[in-house]
Amino acid sequence: MQAADPLRERARAQGLAKALALALLLLTLALLPILGPPRAVSVATLMFVTAIVVVGLQINTGMAGQINLGGAAFMGVGAYTIAVLSQRLACPFWLAIPLAGVSAAAFGLVFGITAARLKGFYLAMTTIAAQAVFTSAVLNLPAAWLGASNGIAVDGASFAGYRLSTDTGNYYIALVCALVMVRGAVGIARSRFGRAFVAVRDDDNAAGLMGIDVARTKVAAFMMGAFYAGVGGAVMALTLRFVAVDQFSQLQSIWFIGMLIVGGMGSVLGAILGVIAVRGVQEILTTIGPDLAQAFPALGNQFVFASVSIVLGAAIAFFLIAEPRGLAHYWSMARRFVGSWPLRY
Repeated sequence: MQAADPLRERARAQGLAKALALALLLLTLALLPILGPPRAVSVATLMFVTAIVVVGLQINTGMAGQINLGGAAFMGVGAYTIAVLSQRLACPFWLAIPLAGVSAAAFGLVFGITAARLKGFYLAMTTIAAQAVFTSAVLNLPAAWLGASNGIAVDGASFAGYRLSTDTGNYYIALVCALVMVRGAVGIARSRFGRAFVAVRDDDNAAGLMGIDVARTKVAAFMMGAFYAGVGGAVMALTLRFVAVDQFSQLQSIWFIGMLIVGGMGSVLGAILGVIAVRGVQEILTTIGPDLAQAFPALGNQFVFASVSIVLGAAIAFFLIAEPRGLAHYWSMARRFVGSWPLRY
């Protein structure tokens, strides 16, 4: 009788532990609207929406190495697309969400072609132009089209006659979309497209010599990032039931990059950890802000609420200097420690 392979048994046990942990996480997320407080549900919904956008930015910036400071603009294109589709064409939400992503990807194609020839600082400046083009188009087109400065309402989601435009319904829509998009990003990272993105990021000249179409790869990465941002914007529009141009600012795009830095560039898990960390800190500081202002009146309300940006800015600077691999690296270290315990080799 052949003895069991200890390494194979250990790998099987680790695989089972991962499956159980994933099942427990999904169960917790599914039960949160039933057992959790309403505030936790709204914060989690916002995190799901942000995670969709930042995971797409991870493909664009983390994997392919293209600095994109126009994420909020592509998000806004998706939000306005679903608003028009729902208001004017009575398009069901399950079809309007991917169409919003396609619309954002088409807008991203214009800048993706530019990205094929530029890199670094010049590419970053080009993506900032996307923000200017988006804002100018919304504000200067006829108000009957996109509402101009007044914004535009979005019809709530419904399916088979059931109204889903409640906090719980919006939560589950955002959760399902986030799970689908994250799974897609993991698949992209493991595919030949993901390997091509990484090759172009590391050395586009060497990638071209290996037979990779560098220009097409850069354009594809940019369009994928824009597609994810459009889907995130569409889900946010369904949640808020209203879209206005000031919801998609340049500062928001910069925060998306900050989440990538905190979580770790080049890792889908890093994007998720960055969203959880930054949004979590924002929520904690916003919640305790009034109490701090009351306890320390000498600081003033403005300083207390400005501390959100101060703390998060310091965190981003720390990860840039001390740990460029972000929280994903700490997570990997913790997994290795738990997996090797009690042995250290």
